Amino acid sequence: MGAGGPLLLCASLLLAGCALGLRLGRGRGAADRAVLAWLCYDALVHLALEGPFVYLSFAGSVADSEGLIASLWKEYGKADARWLYFDPTIVSLEVLTVVLDGSLALVLVYAIVTEKYYRHFIQVTLCVCELYGGWMTFVPDWLVGSPNLNTDDWLYFGVYLVFFNSVWVLIPGLLLCQSWVELKTMHYGRSSSRKKLQGRLRGQRVRSECPEGAPGRRAPSPRGSAPTATELTATLPR
Repeated sequence: MGAGGPLLLCASLLLAGCALGLRLGRGRGAADRAVLAWLCYDALVHLALEGPFVYLSFAGSVADSEGLIASLWKEYGKADARWLYFDPTIVSLEVLTVVLDGSLALVLVYAIVTEKYYRHFIQVTLCVCELYGGWMTFVPDWLVGSPNLNTDDWLYFGVYLVFFNSVWVLIPGLLLCQSWVELKTMHYGRSSSRKKLQGRLRGQRVRSECPEGAPGRRAPSPRGSAPTATELTATLPR
């Protein structure tokens, strides 16, 4: 099977993820709908593509397996040979990615849809995991001269390695920035509310300590009545 089948499978997952995310995000802002579309696609990739890769790797190897999922990883293996056979680093990272990242993506979808307080905690955690996975996938191989990476072919290097993997760097980076802005806004909003509350409490405390008619505070004259002798005396220069 050539590249057509695997690429069609990836496109189908992208469409399914976007459709599901947009449906779940009905009535929400554009930013949340876009995030939900990405998260649904992200979860589908982790669970429907990388999950079977882990199974195939433990059952034997991708290179010796048959089927649509195996053909997808065989095609990707033309760009990175470590995915064809049992590479301990790749398989261990993929186990973590499937179990942790896939679960976090689903939890984050739930947190956004139901407006849970822990939404940005989960979002930051997921993004850090995604970025860590990308770093540990490629940097160790780069440090030894990229012996497993096909850097000579524009399709395998430019599309499979650079484009597809940079998506999992760019979008988590943007989501980290979004969480930073939202958390900062919530912090300053809470600080402002706290200061206003403290100001009101101080005002109430002052009024309770200096009741009407107490020394140092003159009760106002009724509107339309003549000032008393005490009030006139208080206005004279000393």
